[in-house]
Amino acid sequence: MSETIKVSERAGGKYTNEVRSSRHLLLADEPAEFGSADLGPTPYEYLCAGLGACTSITMRMYADRKGWPVENISVDVSHNKEIHGDGIKRDVFTRVISMEGDLDEAQRARMIEIANKCPVHRTLEAGADVITKSA
Repeated sequence: MSETIKVSERAGGKYTNEVRSSRHLLLADEPAEFGSADLGPTPYEYLCAGLGACTSITMRMYADRKGWPVENISVDVSHNKEIHGDGIKRDVFTRVISMEGDLDEAQRARMIEIANKCPVHRTLEAGADVITKSA
């Protein structure tokens, strides 16, 4: 089982939250135009960050295992809600992946395949169950 992340309101802005893991302390918030203090990324920005970080880490592990000359990987992630042809609004995450290094086209294509295997990508594509309990 993974580590439990504790999220609790804190002083700062109307929606400011402290996000605590066993090793890190972060803030989450909403922008000033929503009435808060903009002291940290929004929850959707954290979701984008999780997808981008997982993508980059997964790709780096693969490149290192293969001994490929990848100098840098960067992932830009954006999120939108779009209405599909069936009229249902869905969350859409768009990744733009940049790879620096002397890779041929086949290696670059394989790295994109590997990006699609990152665990967070797979979770988002498959969906997840959320269990809510009262303490």
